[in-house]
Formats: sequence, structure tokens, C-alpha cells
Amino acid sequence: MTTTPHSTAIPCLRYRDAHAAIEWLIRAFGFQKNAVYDGPDNTVVHAQLTHGEGGMIMLGSVDNKSEYGKLMVHPDEIGLRQTSSTCLIVSDADAVYATAKAAGAKMLLDIRDMDYGGRGFTCRDLEGYVWSIGSYNPWQTFA
Repeated sequence: MTTTPHSTAIPCLRYRDAHAAIEWLIRAFGFQKNAVYDGPDNTVVHAQLTHGEGGMIMLGSVDNKSEYGKLMVHPDEIGLRQTSSTCLIVSDADAVYATAKAAGAKMLLDIRDMDYGGRGFTCRDLEGYVWSIGSYNPWQTFA
């Protein structure tokens, strides 16, 4: 029996307007809604968005009062700096570059061929998170 590989490490992000972020991520990067659990006051308690075969992110609304929320910080609280970013593997980096740019992503590193293979770019999403997006697939080096 063959199964679709799934990532065992899933990025988790918090957005001030999680509903808008979900729609933006779908439009800009090609994610699909897997699950969205609404909370009070137009918040998202938990959402899962999938991408391609085995890709997923989880997200929710900013909550600085919960135990978990107290451990997290939003990019706008630290001058848009980050200690990590999300890497999104796509088959056509140029196409995603075009949809991301059209959706208003701020390009930080323009699209280009990478020395290590593939083609990619780095941008900020609508709330300032950094995304590295490209066609280089490190899993293929193990095939």
C-alpha cells in the first residue's frame, strides 16, 4: 500500500486577522482550506491549510492571553524581524511569484535561479511573515 508522504514538521503562525490571512494565503500561494475552527469575536481558534502533496501550515488568531499565546510574538511586535521563516516548495516558482506579487506580497529577494538548484524568491505576507518560496525540493536529494 502506497501512502502520500506528509510532513512531520508543520509551521504554525498567528495572524491579527486570521480570516483575511487564510483567504490571502489561498489567493497568493495556492493553499487550500483543510479545516477552520472559528472562535469568539471573528477570531480563528485553529486552522489548517494544505499545499500540494503533504504540505500544511496551521494558523490562528493572535491571542496574548493564552498559555501558548504568551510564548509567541507577532512580526509587528518586533520590528518585522523573525527568528524563523516558512519554506514553501512549489512546482512553478514563476507562477507563484506572479500570484504573490499580484496579491500584494512585499518582495524581499527577487525571483532567481538558486546556486543549489531550483528557482525561488523570498517575500513578506500581508502581516509581515517571511516566506521563502521555490522549486528546489530537498526531499528529491534522498530519492
